[in-house]
Amino acid sequence: MGYVQNTKEMLEKAQQEGYAVPAFNIHNMETIQTVIETAVELRSPVILAATPGTMKYAGRAYIQAMAEVAAKENDIPIALHLDHHETIESIEESLKLGTKSVMIDGSHNTFEENIALSKKVADLAHSYGATVEAELGKLVGQEDDLIVEAKDAAYTDPDTVVEFVEKTGVDSLAVAIGTGHGLYETKPDLDFDRLQKIRQLVDIPIVLHGASGISKEDVQKCIEHGCAKVNISTELKIPFSNGLRDHLIAHPEETDPRKYMGPAKDKMKEAVIEKILICKSDGKA
Repeated sequence: MGYVQNTKEMLEKAQQEGYAVPAFNIHNMETIQTVIETAVELRSPVILAATPGTMKYAGRAYIQAMAEVAAKENDIPIALHLDHHETIESIEESLKLGTKSVMIDGSHNTFEENIALSKKVADLAHSYGATVEAELGKLVGQEDDLIVEAKDAAYTDPDTVVEFVEKTGVDSLAVAIGTGHGLYETKPDLDFDRLQKIRQLVDIPIVLHGASGISKEDVQKCIEHGCAKVNISTELKIPFSNGLRDHLIAHPEETDPRKYMGPAKDKMKEAVIEKILICKSDGKA
């Protein structure tokens, strides 16, 4: 019915109508199925986000093919998005396969190096009809093998945002306002004033990373301040693994993946429903 999209129209519509498109980190067929089936039931646009680690584990061609099948068989907006990729080479591999939404994370570089890298990726991706997300500022925590200590976390400086967006030509921007990857040991103190200032300075959609463990109220406040894409990873992994673990402990004789993967998907589905409702993207497909 459809095709794997870039995220331009998807995020612009969300921005205009005051909701966010959830970007769920997926890892294999079961997690893709769970996200898509739930999004279809709730009529939500959805982004399947794949890190370099996921691509290494499952294979770029396999992930691409599964995303294309999901889009072909369903009538909701579906994008496959490269999450936290750090090299042009890895991004180009997926662009050649047909991926239409990519993230280049140059936030560990200097400001000038981040601009140069993000511009190269934007120029390349746009030639393939793909959209580009970049990151300005570092998020504390771990994403795949990428670890940022709290002392190294840098909030996005609003005064640099306009220059960065104009010089790179990126389509969306991930900002650091006090969120982090993984779960939080203490309640995060989000800088909404900083987010509001960034929103006033640039028109492109703003992306909230590290939303696992953020309260519903805080996520929705971020959306009110212009976040049109919300990334969720850890809060999907936990119920999936808990559902799988509980079933295998209760049924130690079970050896059939077709049976023990079901409870894992059911538990993950509950989390996907919750996040779609928090993003207020239900009924927006």
